[in-house]
Amino acid sequence: MTNIVSNLKGLTALACGLALLASCGRSGTPDAVNPGEASTATGLEYNEDGGFAVNEFRGQPAGPNLVFIQGGRTTLGSYEEDILNSRDNLERTVTVASFYMDETEVANIHWLEYLFYVKLDSSREFYESALPDTTVWARELAFNDPYVEHYLRYPGFRYHPVVGVTWVQANDYCKWRTRVVNQKLAEENGLDDVPETTGGRIPLETGVVLPDYRLPTEAEWEYAAQALIGTQWLDENQTHKRLYPWDGHALRNPYGKQMGYFLANFKRGRGDYAGIAGKLNDGAMITAYIYEFPPNDFGLYNMAGNVNEWVQDVYRPLSFREFDDLNPVRRDGYMDEGSAYDPENSLINDRVRVYKGGSWKDIAYWLSPGTRRFLEEDSATATIGFRCAMISAGTNY
Repeated sequence: MTNIVSNLKGLTALACGLALLASCGRSGTPDAVNPGEASTATGLEYNEDGGFAVNEFRGQPAGPNLVFIQGGRTTLGSYEEDILNSRDNLERTVTVASFYMDETEVANIHWLEYLFYVKLDSSREFYESALPDTTVWARELAFNDPYVEHYLRYPGFRYHPVVGVTWVQANDYCKWRTRVVNQKLAEENGLDDVPETTGGRIPLETGVVLPDYRLPTEAEWEYAAQALIGTQWLDENQTHKRLYPWDGHALRNPYGKQMGYFLANFKRGRGDYAGIAGKLNDGAMITAYIYEFPPNDFGLYNMAGNVNEWVQDVYRPLSFREFDDLNPVRRDGYMDEGSAYDPENSLINDRVRVYKGGSWKDIAYWLSPGTRRFLEEDSATATIGFRCAMISAGTNY
């Protein structure tokens, strides 16, 4: 089964990566990759002196750490019992366009790299605003001092997910990463001198620029976590849905040499973060190595457990009802203003953001992709991190 899923993932990635090229040259007609030497509208030749320039294009460049997520139809919503009786994620059918997502959570080493360059290029005020809140580990009745002092900067934690970052800080990181990656792509393609008329931005027409890194929408995140590509059978049939990002209703691996080992980093019960010495059940009392557990069928690691992850959307209890069924997202209070809720006893406003996925400190209930929680966008905890996403530009699927 593992080999079948692995082959399926490989074939899907190959097919998607070559989609533009595969369409090339149908009946001799021009397309995005092979536009021809002259315009089919005017007959004027491309790339003549002073004429209209059509740059070489071979599809969207590969972005560091990104995995292609082929879009499609899915049913979003929670398949778990609604223990909080919130009824805020009822099932509904939507279509999500193809996109890219980081295969791992953003790690401490990535954030320290960010801080290094921010310190070089930005004001002291912005540098200080980019620092994670390491005091999120502190507890009055717990000896978490080692994490407060060491978790972010000690080399042993380099590839553990960064925590203590707000939704606002995560978005700032996405903007910085977009700029740095595109500058590197420009240099590699001989575009060192970016025209001042573009405001320092590499023109989209060059074909070498990546779209913006950003937080995934809630729909994208949930779709990617389900990874139902591994349940596909014949033509548009899926053999089953998933309670977690893997098959089955259990939290342990049912196959091979890893049989019996947990498939995510979570809290099994009151006071049980990792099991007993000599046989730790998930091997992590706090966060784990970002590649610690098997990836899902899209090749994404830790889409359940380890840390919760920020998504774009503002929180509304009725998001499931008021949405577009193609690429749904809720950016603000459109059709559902926060003022409609009790302002004294409610956290529902346009500064409250959704987070997903469960963490090292959460019970298994929160590992299900359909469960959702929310927090103020300028708040941070030791249980929330993030990963970046990116559109798949120039495609219609």
